[in-house]
Amino acid sequence: MLTGSNKTEANLAPAGENKLEAKGKFDAKDGTKVIAIVTFAGKPASTVRFEIKPEAHEQHSHADKEQTAYGMAGDPAKVTRTIKLSMTDNMRFTPDNLTIKQGETVKFIITNQGKILHEMVIGTLKDLQEHAEMMRKMPDMQHDDPNMVRIKPSNSGEILWTFNKSGHFDFACLQPGHSEAGMVGKLNVVSSGS
Repeated sequence: MLTGSNKTEANLAPAGENKLEAKGKFDAKDGTKVIAIVTFAGKPASTVRFEIKPEAHEQHSHADKEQTAYGMAGDPAKVTRTIKLSMTDNMRFTPDNLTIKQGETVKFIITNQGKILHEMVIGTLKDLQEHAEMMRKMPDMQHDDPNMVRIKPSNSGEILWTFNKSGHFDFACLQPGHSEAGMVGKLNVVSSGS
């Protein structure tokens, strides 16, 4: 276990010749949750000092307006449509196939009707697969990206998203095992001229 000024839990494991790697969850003084991987070269010392900074993934906020292949965070003042979805422990979204017009700003109201934690993440299939792999490695990872929401049982959450690109996109619950069990959905964003 590593120790320091922050609450720290980490295990040292071999990471190659003369290297040890520590993977851990850290609570920063300001309450930020951080996941860090630290590699030590050479012989391990009894005391190791290092600075922990949140990964870029952890630093996003719902105010981010970064353009993606599937749109961008929506402006609450410009919502053109509200869509209600539910998530259940049978690993399904209802509805799970949505058609949206390009240019719409959608307010998704998502209700977790189950007894376990679920989330909804909007993205391309490739993005969702990459994120799912990260979640398998770090299932307690916290995130505050505008294209996703994590919802506790019997609670609701929202995503505001502007679909300014047409195409076929996806959404999924990326809690380990959930998307693999079928907790996925389709977003068909049609050109406004269609």
